[in-house]
Amino acid sequence: MTSEQSPEPESAPEQTSTPRRAGFAYAFGRMLLTPLARLIYRPRVEGRENVPMDGPVIFASNHQSFIDSIAIPVTAPRPVHFLAKSSYFEGTGFKGAMSRMFFTSIGAIPVRRGAGQAALDALDQQKQLLDDGLTVALYPEGTRSDDGRLYKGRTGVAFLALETGAPVVPVGLIGTDLVMPRGAKMPSLRPRVTVKFGAPLDLSTHGPASSGRARRQATDEIMAAIHALSGQELAGVYNEPPAQNPIEKIKQALPHERR
Repeated sequence: MTSEQSPEPESAPEQTSTPRRAGFAYAFGRMLLTPLARLIYRPRVEGRENVPMDGPVIFASNHQSFIDSIAIPVTAPRPVHFLAKSSYFEGTGFKGAMSRMFFTSIGAIPVRRGAGQAALDALDQQKQLLDDGLTVALYPEGTRSDDGRLYKGRTGVAFLALETGAPVVPVGLIGTDLVMPRGAKMPSLRPRVTVKFGAPLDLSTHGPASSGRARRQATDEIMAAIHALSGQELAGVYNEPPAQNPIEKIKQALPHERR
């Protein structure tokens, strides 16, 4: 539906190591969004019974559209947290307030995205939520697919699963790219969306989170499960922007772990 609470309108959220949990605003927003989304889009939902109703859970989904982060919360049987760009919460005026209200209502947690410390902070926030027995939703591909193919997964999801022991519920989203493709300002009202929740995966058999091999094998199992649900063509490569200079080309060509 990526895998992202509400500060005072006149202030921007500070990046902290303690994530905000879904609270009243999320529950109220979900109560409004769920029937509205189901009335308009009549989503087909399969496998809701596969989602454990207590304890930590990681939803790992394919990613084709902005509305993926709406499709999962309104169809999942449990509250879902996911990370969203902090800029969505930092706007001013009426538009900024509406943006904060919307993203809060769908269970989003503001983070400053990027590499290095920013990426580690994001992983730490998700780990805290899982340690508290909550759920998080993530997109192993890292970013939206522009061509409809399923790209190779990055290992951050597997790291969280192996580190916390949380089961991973694979999610296959179908049709969200038709409802709101990249660049669209408003969603279309005609296509139907299908959300498939797969059987939870216990990845502990692959080894500890400290093992690169275990993270890679666990990630490949997650992506295979997502592929079985979504039916997308496999890209076989990472979804990365074109290299802008020779150094970036070298970095992408060298073997390294994409977390």
